[in-house]
Amino acid sequence: MKEFFRRTRKSFSSSQAPEPAQIPDDLWVKCSNCRELIYKKELNDNLKVCPKCSHHMRMSAREWLGLLDVGSFSEMDAHLLPTDPLGFVTPEESYADKLKKSQQRTGMADAVIAGVGSINGAWLALGVGDFAFMGSSMGSVYGEKMARAAERAADLGVPLLTINTSGGARQQEGVIALMQMAKVTMALTRLAEAGQPHIALLVDPCYGGVTASYPSVADVIIAEPGANIGFAGKRLIEQIMRQKLPAGFQTAEFMLEHGMIDLVIPRSDLRETLARLLRLFAGRTRPASSPSPLLAAYVNGRV
Repeated sequence: MKEFFRRTRKSFSSSQAPEPAQIPDDLWVKCSNCRELIYKKELNDNLKVCPKCSHHMRMSAREWLGLLDVGSFSEMDAHLLPTDPLGFVTPEESYADKLKKSQQRTGMADAVIAGVGSINGAWLALGVGDFAFMGSSMGSVYGEKMARAAERAADLGVPLLTINTSGGARQQEGVIALMQMAKVTMALTRLAEAGQPHIALLVDPCYGGVTASYPSVADVIIAEPGANIGFAGKRLIEQIMRQKLPAGFQTAEFMLEHGMIDLVIPRSDLRETLARLLRLFAGRTRPASSPSPLLAAYVNGRV
């Protein structure tokens, strides 16, 4: 009986010792607004909106395509690649190297994805910026894709949706980047002549030449809650004016209060809001089940 109750020390060889559990590093995300830790899956299920404080975090261009009907998106102009017209070099790195790093990190050729798709069966053309690619700065390819998206919408007789986030014009391309502001705005005149609307969605942050050009002349301007929107940054304006700006200056809510935008819509309501707007402009849109021959050619990659 004594042997039955005697404790015996167990030993494990190194091969038998249990390995510590490997916990992935990216399971949790810290909210940049309230600093709370959020389970990443919960955050993604909530469309990257913090469940604690409702802060709208940035989404990639590919993630924004989730607004569209499943399987409806056809990308256009993916072959367009940026060049280095000025041979721009800084002490840290060249523009060519910076482009290559951004392309490898994001898997995108440039800062915009453009194409056609549908929302609740209503077809539209769209251009989506991605802040992760050099701050979604407007260079030659950015402007060309947005201009082509506007012209494509006019040709197809469908509305245009642009999702805009940017830090401004791409300084490494000099005046060529600045020309894109006028080029895209002029392309939108063709869309207006075709009787089709331009719906601009402004997401955080949206500054510089992007804000100052084509989104500001859209037929409907929507922003997400808390999005920072403006031309120059608040700190720079305060330094130039030598006075303190009001609280909340350049936020979406401030812009709405002062008549600069039309709607502030939470991300959870955005798809239904866009669908409702497209229904209002439905005189020239077609149901997804019966696209026009030209639209079908675009969708099937024949144009």
